[in-house]
Amino acid sequence: MSSDYERIPYLIPYQEKAAYKDTYAGVMGMVVLKAHLLKPAQPSKTVIVFMHPIGGGEYLPLPVALAKAGYHVIYCNSRYPGVDYALQMERVALDLNACIRDAKQRLGYQRVVLGGWSGGGSLSAFYQAEAESPMVTATPAGEPPDLTQVGLVAAEGLMLLAAHVSRAVTLTESLDASILDEANPDQRDRELDLYDPANPNQPPYSAAFLERYRAAQIARNRRISAWAKDKLAALRAAGKPHEEFAFVVHGTMADPRFIDPTVDPNERKPGWCFLGEPKLVNNGPVGLARFSTLRSWLSQWSYDDSHADGVRSLARIKVPVLVVGNGADDICTPSHTQRLYDAVSHSDRQLAQIAGATHYYLGQKAQLEQAVALVNRWLAAHGFKE
Repeated sequence: MSSDYERIPYLIPYQEKAAYKDTYAGVMGMVVLKAHLLKPAQPSKTVIVFMHPIGGGEYLPLPVALAKAGYHVIYCNSRYPGVDYALQMERVALDLNACIRDAKQRLGYQRVVLGGWSGGGSLSAFYQAEAESPMVTATPAGEPPDLTQVGLVAAEGLMLLAAHVSRAVTLTESLDASILDEANPDQRDRELDLYDPANPNQPPYSAAFLERYRAAQIARNRRISAWAKDKLAALRAAGKPHEEFAFVVHGTMADPRFIDPTVDPNERKPGWCFLGEPKLVNNGPVGLARFSTLRSWLSQWSYDDSHADGVRSLARIKVPVLVVGNGADDICTPSHTQRLYDAVSHSDRQLAQIAGATHYYLGQKAQLEQAVALVNRWLAAHGFKE
């Protein structure tokens, strides 16, 4: 089925109590979200809502293809479009709540299915878990919001589409484990430097090397987190409870999977990642978590502290869940897809894979059509087509 649709850009403003501003310009205490409603001519009681922590997906192939297939779709950007240096996942949950509430109360949709694409997967799982059984009373920095007091509006279904388990885990698995000193990133353990041709450990990597490398990545994340907590405590002790500190994280695109296709194997292009050539992106300006702040690091990037963990969240979710992996994905690899599926604690879950599909489906008409057909069958089976 195919149909025309109307693209309706709109704004979702809402008030928020905040001690400081974490987005550029605008009115203090007011959040304004930019959203697109992709509205086919045929009315529907159900809408698919997409949100990614840093947005930018309103023109991606999958949301558009779903609208062309007759589904009502909302792509809503969070308050942090395109930038994540101040992003806190708890506040993104407030943004997603504002979108869902607006979709039901103002636009009149009776059912919402969350479309958790890529980084929106763990966000959607985190949101739904907090909407069903709220537990998070503060950010990892010990500050508002208290999600147990918000009354988050739960969705009726959850789709995890080419999703990873969390931003924190994805970053940790991509951290350059060879960096020994954050203040001097040239100080390295050469036996852990994936991009040093003199490194005696070369692909295909041994199990022993991978175990050592992964442990060093986690240790590095924990060192940064410990430093961020100490820095935040020092600011508070100095009578500066609302001040921040910005910093650079070097070497954040060094996942062995990028170099060695036998690690978490799928059909992805070897020596490549979703941002380009890994060696260049490792210290380039668009690498994961390149620029950060103390509160943001703890909320979205800290391996131990981030609340927005897809695996932990899915164990608490009661609504139907669809998990779809893309066979040639170069960031959300099979182990992430499987971990998400395994985490769902109830029986109304489905796991599927689109063979040969890349992360974005760009230039892949056949794979995109397969994804839409798969989603269509799942929505129909759960009464979400009306």
